[in-house]
Amino acid sequence: MIEAELITSLQNVRVKNLVKLRDRRARNQQGVFIAEGFRAISRAMEKDVVPQEVFFCPDCFLGENEVALLSQAHASGATLFELSKHAFEKVSYRDRPEGLLAVIKQWSYTLNDLELSDPPFLLIVESIEKPGNLGTILRSADAAGVDAVICCDSVTDLFNPNAVRSSTGVLFSMPTVSASTDEVIEWIRKKGIRTAATTPHTDTLYTDTDLRGPLAIVMGSEQFGLSENWLQNCDTKVLIPMAGQADSLNVAMATLVTLFEAVRQRG
Repeated sequence: MIEAELITSLQNVRVKNLVKLRDRRARNQQGVFIAEGFRAISRAMEKDVVPQEVFFCPDCFLGENEVALLSQAHASGATLFELSKHAFEKVSYRDRPEGLLAVIKQWSYTLNDLELSDPPFLLIVESIEKPGNLGTILRSADAAGVDAVICCDSVTDLFNPNAVRSSTGVLFSMPTVSASTDEVIEWIRKKGIRTAATTPHTDTLYTDTDLRGPLAIVMGSEQFGLSENWLQNCDTKVLIPMAGQADSLNVAMATLVTLFEAVRQRG
């Protein structure tokens, strides 16, 4: 096993700080966030995102590859700390901890940082409330091959532990930008990218709409849908038909459905 400082007390300052990092204000003040589990940390390392600190508990390990990952993180510059099982269960936000938790520096992209394909294919989401939905949306965007995810007027933050967990490590490879709706509308027009906004207030089915060429699919929140700003400034409005009693899909599911119709059309 890798040599590391052993922490057993729940009153240890590092243990207390890991609990604090569940709160957005503490994360932003320190400029870091938490990634938990083998898959998330290994995918971070694959993208050369090196944790500042890695906390581990051998009693919680689920496999045989954890030691190699710890060695890789240590060799890359991460500081390692071993926690007792009791201490790790205190800092973990999972019902079944895997024994690995990393503290990673936050990053940010601007709209002008984005590298667009030819033709561009983007996903824009406005005011997504639930961090689990945001993480799942990142996974869907990754699977669909979009260039980037643009979060307008964000309610939740990208580095919320549930967003990180739900993204299953895609967070580290999917360029994601936060900006205001006005900024994004202005930028997207300058780039000549057409916008297709999903809304129940149209008769045009998403399957009957041309989703090829330079495109940004725009999704709104479950509770309020898209703002009037987007509905007035989009190029086309599209509808996902609902045959049952439910009048809407979970936003992550609606995003997946719409993205893969675009994937189908784009070949």
